[in-house]
Amino acid sequence: MSAGVVFIIFFLCLVCAVPISISLGIVSILPGAFDPSFTASASYVIRSMFGGIDSFPLLAVPMFILSGLIMARGGISKRLFDLFAYFIGGLPAGLPCAVIITCLFYGAISGSGIATVAAVGSMTIPILVNLGYDKTFCTALVAVAGALGVIIPPSIPFIIFGMASGASVSDIFIAGIIPGCLIAFLLMIYAVFICIKQGEDKEKIGAEMKRLRDRGLIRVFCDSFFALMSPVIILGCIYSGVASPTEAAVISVFYSLIISVFVYKTIKAREIYSILSEAIKTYAPILFILAASTAFSRVLTLMQVPQTISGWILSTFSSKIIILIVVNLFLLVVGMIMDTTPAILILTPILMPIMTGIGVDPIHFGVFMVVNLAIGFVTPPIGVNLFVASSMTEIPMMEIARRALPLIVFNLIALVFITFIPQISLALLG
Repeated sequence: MSAGVVFIIFFLCLVCAVPISISLGIVSILPGAFDPSFTASASYVIRSMFGGIDSFPLLAVPMFILSGLIMARGGISKRLFDLFAYFIGGLPAGLPCAVIITCLFYGAISGSGIATVAAVGSMTIPILVNLGYDKTFCTALVAVAGALGVIIPPSIPFIIFGMASGASVSDIFIAGIIPGCLIAFLLMIYAVFICIKQGEDKEKIGAEMKRLRDRGLIRVFCDSFFALMSPVIILGCIYSGVASPTEAAVISVFYSLIISVFVYKTIKAREIYSILSEAIKTYAPILFILAASTAFSRVLTLMQVPQTISGWILSTFSSKIIILIVVNLFLLVVGMIMDTTPAILILTPILMPIMTGIGVDPIHFGVFMVVNLAIGFVTPPIGVNLFVASSMTEIPMMEIARRALPLIVFNLIALVFITFIPQISLALLG
């Protein structure tokens, strides 16, 4: 069975709404089923699936998911927002910018774009709407800024990329800091522009800022101190060498649990079981996708698909710039139709030889690959951030997508800088 037929069957399965993990399992087994001499028999595929999830770095994924859920239930996002709003809320577009910064910091806690949208959006959208901001604009802003959760470290997609490529997860985390801040800065530029153009309700905003400032800086800072310390502790443990990313993920779970239960007292002991249950329900589908994606990538390697595609692209396009443009366009399309985890696991072995062949650093490639796929979080038809935001506000997904289009353009501008200026990603690595 040819590789082309395998991909056609895979695409047909997706079109027919077959779950992606099952689709990957089907196309992994088919080559061996039709050709008994092919190395990847059914037993090989099953062993590959178990081997793919038998990974210590992979344990960080469920831990960050659990930590993010605890933080969401513990009201961490509200305390972060209050602190940032205290300082910049009185400026033009100050409160929308505070939402973007909150997404940035919450992403440094949860490692998930969906968790960031849910936790920050459920709290900030009603506040902004009550202050006179357009509801669709607020929803689109949170949906797009929520994608920062997978770019700013710690990031679950970065962990997956490290597993698929063999690159250092700690190095990828460091490389994501400046790109994440760059995207947040460009989103804030758009927020300022749109708020100056459309105007703001200064009276309502002034009343909200007075209420916040009446609490005093000391009280606001003390309320948010332990929330602010969460990313500091997580990333500090990793970069100081005290803990690996997996161990830091476990530390984040215990830290968030202790803070939410004993310090903020926003989570009762009886609620812990439901949080654990929700974390398992969230991670279980991801686990099946991880297993099936690993098996499929190994089957593709045995079929020499990465070598074939790499050879064709390198022989067809001679310019490094053209190859980078082609790869970016391809990743943007993939991000629109496929979830991040299987996309990384399937495409990394295929695209890595191409990037290596044109002299692109694997860490740099990992960053702009994840940025591409993160843009897919807010582009139909998949657009998981759009679905989450729509479910919170009951605004149709396509209406949010239309309002998010200018924000996506600013993401694309950032992507161009990140792709063609490697120092943006690699500067902090020395």
